[in-house]
Amino acid sequence: MQSPDRPLSLLLQKIEVLGRTTTKWMDTLGFGAALLYQSFFWICFGGRRKQQVRLGPIVSQMMEVGILALPIISLVSVTIGLMLAIQGIDALKDFGAEHQVTYGVALSVVREFAPLITGILIAGRSGSALAARLSTMTINNEIDALRVMGINPVRFLVVPSLVAMMIMVPSLTLWADVVALLGAGLYIATDLGISMETYMTQTVAYLGTDDVLHGLGKSLVFGVLITIVGVINGSSVTGGAEGVGKVTTRAVVHSILAIILADLLIVFLLTR
Repeated sequence: MQSPDRPLSLLLQKIEVLGRTTTKWMDTLGFGAALLYQSFFWICFGGRRKQQVRLGPIVSQMMEVGILALPIISLVSVTIGLMLAIQGIDALKDFGAEHQVTYGVALSVVREFAPLITGILIAGRSGSALAARLSTMTINNEIDALRVMGINPVRFLVVPSLVAMMIMVPSLTLWADVVALLGAGLYIATDLGISMETYMTQTVAYLGTDDVLHGLGKSLVFGVLITIVGVINGSSVTGGAEGVGKVTTRAVVHSILAIILADLLIVFLLTR
């Protein structure tokens, strides 16, 4: 016969697990907020403390995050543009409105697909690399060594990556806009028998400054999230090489989840 105290004991265990999980997530959010605050503090006031953020590491990170990512960003962007054009023409053909496909493609690329795809690709490429680098340094006690030498780890390790992400992710998004719209235009012009000049004129007429800024603003938020998530996961590593692999994978998953949720929240707030 089951003890009457057993259901109560199971309920208390579940409540305890829920409480521990909530506390862990709140602690992680607090750590991320502290990292963000300290990063902007060193960006703004590092020079006054004679510990300014060095330009060399920022440029190096910009090369890694931005320039070296151009091939994959270009390939995925032109593919997305072509798919949107193909699907858009096919869907609008039933209504005899296929010539309006330019409007849908332009808004979809600039406001949604370019920043989202760019953020996801950078999260998988650079966010994982950041988490792996920091987790390896944590295991090898290199971060503790920086503190012993009087070097603030946030200023030395986090800020260059954050600044590079804040510059290069919007820049890559703008590049993705151009490449995706060009890819879509090549198909639309060929399929509908219009000139590229006509397509470009329509695109410019349909798009406004707010549309472009909408996508760039989201990509800026995505860049910050990728950096903070990568640092949090890299700092929480335990174990050896296996731990590095786990936090690297977790950083990618958490970054993509954060990007999608942030995208949802931004779209909801800006369309009210």
